[in-house]
Amino acid sequence: MKKKLVLKIGTSTLTAGTRLISRGKVEDIGRQILALRDEYDIVLVSSGAIAAAKQYINIKDAGRIVESKQAMAAIGQPLLMRIYNEVFGDFGIRTAQCLMTYRDFENETSRTNTLNTIGELIKYEYVPVINENDTTAVEEIILGDNDKLSALVAALIDADLLVLASDIDGVFDRNPHLHEDARLIPEIDDITEARKLVEERDSGLGTGGMHSKLAAAAICRRERIETWIVNGGANNFLVDALEGRRPCTKFRSITKES
Repeated sequence: MKKKLVLKIGTSTLTAGTRLISRGKVEDIGRQILALRDEYDIVLVSSGAIAAAKQYINIKDAGRIVESKQAMAAIGQPLLMRIYNEVFGDFGIRTAQCLMTYRDFENETSRTNTLNTIGELIKYEYVPVINENDTTAVEEIILGDNDKLSALVAALIDADLLVLASDIDGVFDRNPHLHEDARLIPEIDDITEARKLVEERDSGLGTGGMHSKLAAAAICRRERIETWIVNGGANNFLVDALEGRRPCTKFRSITKES
């Protein structure tokens, strides 16, 4: 039986250090999904709708300013999915869009329906691409760039692993953007202690920081799901991390068999 892996892609990863969606990075993600699909059923939780909207407005709507982030998300979400469909389609990967809010996890009927839908998509070899429905909810825009959402999805489908792709290798003992001597922490058991090490830096792109990733890891730990933070900026980041060739931070968890 295949393992279930939830891969969360943040805006900073999708834009590859720019302010626009990088099709090259989407291609990199597609190649890795293709390489891993015999071993893993992969569910993608992707931010980037607002960045996609900015890209479209830059090209098509110069001079017009859309002030509401919810409206920007509504403009950008179909554009983001079009990029995924086009790029993944070149690799023979079929995608399906799932827009959710946190309320979907609180209502038992919604939880069951969502689980059944994701399960059916996986059964027929579609990659679910999940994002928060920002036109009706603002939590992701304000609070976490889908980190929490990815953890809730991982818990819902009883995933084996959640991988949070970020713009940093993982958790450091000091902020590496501010301190040259900062050291990566490869494994973390005490999330409460890890929170004391975090010094946030605003990237100006996504809304997620290290605190939201630690919160996601805490959710998964309660569900006995392992969580990794990996630098998504490098090509082949997921495959290399799974094969032990890329440094990352792992939040170990009690095995499901124990």
